[in-house]
Amino acid sequence: MESSKSTHNAEHPSESSTDEGIENVRELTRDLTEYLKQYARENPGTAALWCLGIGFVLGWKMKPW
Repeated sequence: MESSKSTHNAEHPSESSTDEGIENVRELTRDLTEYLKQYARENPGTAALWCLGIGFVLGWKMKPW
């Protein structure tokens, strides 16, 4: 009986593990955002060129005209 419970839990993760996963993603997103903000403050020219380049490539691929 005990083995069927462990198999059932392996197939369907509990809500607490899902909540932990969501919190991990949120923490990672916050850390990445803070890092990018700090990098942009320290290297404004490089950050601006990255933004320009990414915008150019996205605009070119989307072809809005």
